[in-house]
Amino acid sequence: MKTALLLIQLGTPDSPSVKDVRKYLSEFLNDPRVIDIPAVARFFLVNGIIIPFRTPKSAKIYQQLWTKDGSPLLLYSQSLQKKLQTSFCNDVDVHLAMRYGNPSMENVLEEMRKKNYSRLLLLPLFPQYASATSGSAIERAMKIIHKWWVIPEIRTISQFYDDEGFISCFVEKGKQYNINDYDHVLFSYHGLPIRQVDKVHADGKPCANHNCENEITEENKFCYKATCYATTRLIAKKLNLPKEKYTVCFQSRLDKNWLEPFTDKTIIAQAEKGEKKLLVFSPAFVADCLETIIEIGNEYQQLFVAHGGEKVQLVESLNDSDAWIEALRKLIQKQIG
Repeated sequence: MKTALLLIQLGTPDSPSVKDVRKYLSEFLNDPRVIDIPAVARFFLVNGIIIPFRTPKSAKIYQQLWTKDGSPLLLYSQSLQKKLQTSFCNDVDVHLAMRYGNPSMENVLEEMRKKNYSRLLLLPLFPQYASATSGSAIERAMKIIHKWWVIPEIRTISQFYDDEGFISCFVEKGKQYNINDYDHVLFSYHGLPIRQVDKVHADGKPCANHNCENEITEENKFCYKATCYATTRLIAKKLNLPKEKYTVCFQSRLDKNWLEPFTDKTIIAQAEKGEKKLLVFSPAFVADCLETIIEIGNEYQQLFVAHGGEKVQLVESLNDSDAWIEALRKLIQKQIG
């Protein structure tokens, strides 16, 4: 049986120009799984308010992020695809698509359709499940595939927050720094609206009723907050970090009704305690991007210094490291046998 693997990343503008950033944000923010409000309200909010005001500012940030070769997220993802393909030789064909932007899921899946694979494996590169990331990517792939006349066997990996290889890779990244040199360690995850997190609980009760900060159960195993805390506990255990040495927090918030504690507020609080050096992991991202390089590496550094701190040190993401390639290969091999 010939197997194809589709790696799915979030996406990136084609360039940091205002035109390309506007196109990317329009596709991203009009996704009903990203902004989960009624369609008419979402249309006017996104296209009438957010995009006109946010695009020029976002374009400037992307200009800071861009390298001479392009978007770091795209470059790392393309390298990951090539290295993973080499590791599988001819046993698995490895493809890459972006949920938003290019290479588009439509074009990549059409190429895959023509090759008449017996089996497809979908792997959104988001460790912790969220409807706005993994859910959206899987849904979009299925909408495209369901139009095919011949639909092969399909498998999905919807999350891998506790995968041993994934955890070990972040542990090794952290060991590149002497943790004892830092006053505190932050595990900063991308934020989500609380209402989206609450929706995963079948009993209708909010996340606050499921002890999501301390355990994984059958009821909360797809709760984004619960899996973020679980990832943190696993990394911290391997690094021998006591609970008082680290804090879980959430970045990139849009308003106060998002997951707390907020990373920016946490950084200010640590500075006001007199702490001078912070080490920051961001295990929601397997490739460095705007949220890690710019938000943590630049913006939070400036925020920390402004309140009396000295250094915010980002622990680089897994990117295209050899250890991450091997961890992914093992994760995928478990699915295809």
